[in-house]
Amino acid sequence: MLLRPVLLALTLFAASPVFALETVGEAVPVYTDNALTRMFENNTHLQQVEADDCQLVQDIEARAIRVESPSYQFLYGDMLAWGVCVTRDVELGVYYMQLAAQQGSPAALEQLGRYYARGTLVQQDQERAIPYLREAAAMGNVNARIQLAELLLRDHGSPLDFEDAYRWLYHTVTGNQRTHVKIARLRQGLENRMPANVIARAKRRDAFW
Repeated sequence: MLLRPVLLALTLFAASPVFALETVGEAVPVYTDNALTRMFENNTHLQQVEADDCQLVQDIEARAIRVESPSYQFLYGDMLAWGVCVTRDVELGVYYMQLAAQQGSPAALEQLGRYYARGTLVQQDQERAIPYLREAAAMGNVNARIQLAELLLRDHGSPLDFEDAYRWLYHTVTGNQRTHVKIARLRQGLENRMPANVIARAKRRDAFW
């Protein structure tokens, strides 16, 4: 007589995980570095964290604090700075962005440069923005290359930076027509302030393949 209650209990126990999965939904996989890079380039990382119902907050925090991954430090810092899926803490957010920048994250370097140039979250300091943008530009960040050239053409920074800024723009490849036009305009502006021999030197490549 006891077999029926026991079988019923086992059946309910076995079925409960399926019910739980249907209630909670499938787990969201942790973002890879390549996926984060694409999100940073498109500025969709915060929207993605929200779209995933904030399920990865603990993973993101652990990878930022314990693993010290620069990609996750930047992501966590941005979440803190804008209060996305966590309690907003601007100072701590900028701190984690700085850690990511110190480890060479192009996204963190570009964003901090942009923030200092515009006075977003931090006190506006366009001279302080230039080292961040210069570093990100050297690493191939197109937005940083554009912003650096814009600051130089507004008489911030040093004319000694013109050659590198021009070289990075000259060798930038983009499929975005608006970006292409903007780069051409900035190159022309820099050319107007550079000697012909320096322009020629900036156009040279070390190799052709």
